[in-house]
Amino acid sequence: MPGTISGTRTIPTVDDLAADVITHHYDDLIAPPGLTNFLGTTVVGHDLTSLAAVTFPPVSQGLALTGTLFVDGRVFESYGIPISHAWRPDRVVRSASVDGLDLETVTVCVPGETAVAIDVRVTNRGASARRVSLTMAANARVVQSAEAWGDAESPNERNEVTVDAAGNRLVFESQAGTAWSIQGLDRSAQVRKSAVPPTPVDEFEVGIGGAGRGGELETSLDLAPGETGRFGYVQAVATTREAADAVFDRVAADVPGAVSAAEEMWNAQLEAVFTPGNSEYSGHLPVLETTSDALRRLYWWGALGTIWFRREFAGNVHGRSYDTLMPNYWATATFIWDYSLSSVTHAMLDPVEMRRQLRHWIASDIHTHFGTSSITGGPLGRWYSVNDYAMTRLVSDYVRLTGDIDFLDEVVGAGDSEARRVADHLVEWAEAWKTLRAGGRLADYGEIDNLLECVSSYTHEVASLNAANVWNLRTAASILDRLGDTAEAERLRNEAETLLPDVLSLYLDGTGHFAAGQPDGTRIPVKHCYDFNVVGTTIADDLDPAVREQMVRFFQHDLQTDNWMRALSPGTRTPASACAPTTSGTARIRLGPPMPPGRSSRSAPPTWPFRGSRVSPVRPTRDLPGRRTLSKRPCPASPAGRARLPRSCRTSTTGRARPRAPGSPWWSSRCSVCAPTSTAQ
Repeated sequence: MPGTISGTRTIPTVDDLAADVITHHYDDLIAPPGLTNFLGTTVVGHDLTSLAAVTFPPVSQGLALTGTLFVDGRVFESYGIPISHAWRPDRVVRSASVDGLDLETVTVCVPGETAVAIDVRVTNRGASARRVSLTMAANARVVQSAEAWGDAESPNERNEVTVDAAGNRLVFESQAGTAWSIQGLDRSAQVRKSAVPPTPVDEFEVGIGGAGRGGELETSLDLAPGETGRFGYVQAVATTREAADAVFDRVAADVPGAVSAAEEMWNAQLEAVFTPGNSEYSGHLPVLETTSDALRRLYWWGALGTIWFRREFAGNVHGRSYDTLMPNYWATATFIWDYSLSSVTHAMLDPVEMRRQLRHWIASDIHTHFGTSSITGGPLGRWYSVNDYAMTRLVSDYVRLTGDIDFLDEVVGAGDSEARRVADHLVEWAEAWKTLRAGGRLADYGEIDNLLECVSSYTHEVASLNAANVWNLRTAASILDRLGDTAEAERLRNEAETLLPDVLSLYLDGTGHFAAGQPDGTRIPVKHCYDFNVVGTTIADDLDPAVREQMVRFFQHDLQTDNWMRALSPGTRTPASACAPTTSGTARIRLGPPMPPGRSSRSAPPTWPFRGSRVSPVRPTRDLPGRRTLSKRPCPASPAGRARLPRSCRTSTTGRARPRAPGSPWWSSRCSVCAPTSTAQ
């Protein structure tokens, strides 16, 4: 049987990757899951039919909410009843019971279309026939921007809304007429604009009932006792009215068929990932032979964590790219740091795309941005201090896993500098730390904006990236050896040996953690997992055995929990700070954040527990997250990529780490590409 070894399946289906069912009330701390079809994304709301952030580049609409449900004229959320969300890669099923009715909805991003569809089914559990009125409040803020989406939230603007001449759909139009959203039902309905007049104030959240610039879609179902009725909702997005109408008509003609097509598409994608010579990717991942069902599923989740971010929308300057976040923030952005966390997976699964992405980044100036836009190809944001380390790892893993050593001899420009070989760029990245010294012997990586963004004490001369500089020098030297430049390789190795003692001097004896050197010569102890992860994967063999043991004890005592981990020790005296966006798009420090940042003592992004398990001092026998702890519970409560709260910070769901809720700070719904643990070197 294809996809099996000794009778054990090695290729997953969407059912294998289904998340836990989450049952919640409206104001519970949950993370509503997102969906994608590679053309765009959306996120479901708390109720049964609402959607937000319906984004199909080049058309976006920020976090605009639409589809709020009314049952028999009453807004559904007002009932205060529990609602269940069940996520799979292809769909989200939402269900609830109210007033003798069972309601279930299935939401999908329609394969091959810039559209979202919802199949709504209502069952009469009463003893008598009844007519049920169901209304969806529709809104949109679509706009097409020719510029790179340079803020966390995608562009959006007020739309003009009209009722289609046929009377069965609402038409939302951007001010320039270059972005359209068509919303309607697949059956006869009463369609009307909101009666609330537009407001002169535009900076407020789009609410139910139109909030001055939307409308309503209402239909009725006549149900006998025990009978189930259905209708479908469709939102189609395009850059012209004609295209949006055409998409709407195709999808509305068979909403149940669109739901089935989504399942077929995702099953085909999952099969392709593990199939040599497949037609979807330029490479493939190996199947995992194991007797552990939990470990197998964890591996499958790692693969999904990469392909979930594949984007091939019309106008993508790369043709194909892999976004870093979804579904709320930084759509169309690929961060160098986050992409590098999946470097091994990208090199094996899609080496052609990876090669193209690396050339693009090398041709930019990686010391001026954190990533690039797939709309324009241009730079985004400020410089991230990790870039030299990330790019070195990316090129090293690409060459190592593909055998494409000729890539190192390709000549590529970098910003305004003279074009030179990729191998020469590697040497530049390995020695870039020298330009960052600020009077000391180590590189000074600046303030929190350039580092972890939310840990106010993790600044300047940090152990992690200075240890990475040692690794960069050694890695570049090994690559130069392969190219026959042994003299230059020896020079770089000597530099690494000279730098190493200065890095080790940041260690605080007996503690298991490091200090961050400050410009005034002082050192601030920092109990963060990033030092543990990076030091432990770059210079572990250079550590004294006693230091390794102390680092492990620190991790187990301060960071590890029974079902996840903390990014920052709760015993850290200097508190974490949260970043909130300013009008300029930069960050400001805010103490006492309303929601714990994903890199703090109260949660951790999905990549970090697994990277912790790769740290050399703890392999192969230590029980760290990513090994036994997480493999016992490999099916999380929402899609891969959400920062999660350990049990000590929030009641967990079915024993697993609870996902962080969305909202400011913007990385609270961050979905870092988190596959490297499944294919770790």
